Amino acid sequence: MTISAPLRSPCPPGACDCGREPLLERPGADVRILLLTRQEEQRLLERLENLQSLADLERLQRRMFEQLGIRVDISPGFTEVRTMRGIEIQIDELPGMCRKTRKTIPAAIRRGLERHPEVAFELLNAHDLLRDA
Repeated sequence: MTISAPLRSPCPPGACDCGREPLLERPGADVRILLLTRQEEQRLLERLENLQSLADLERLQRRMFEQLGIRVDISPGFTEVRTMRGIEIQIDELPGMCRKTRKTIPAAIRRGLERHPEVAFELLNAHDLLRDA
């Protein structure tokens, strides 16, 4: 397999369980996640922290899936949503995704929702939590 774009550098041995090397060795494997270099990851996190609307968040979710294979599900939690912690952000397991990245993406989304609470309200409203009865 020949990949022309730069790939994410490997994590230090024992620091991560991403499975980068087995992914590269498997023929026909989806290696899009390895295109997320540390520099590109920082750009993505910055973009997630600066959300402008629910449509912007949904567009970023689509692009993360199309370009990197990252599936992010964002929904209100089962209990009362009083803070951004009440919003559940799930990232599907993906071979090759760094453990740190699995934690930083939801954190960046929460920071973006805290900076722009109107986006969080749009999200809650999209799930019928703020609609009039």
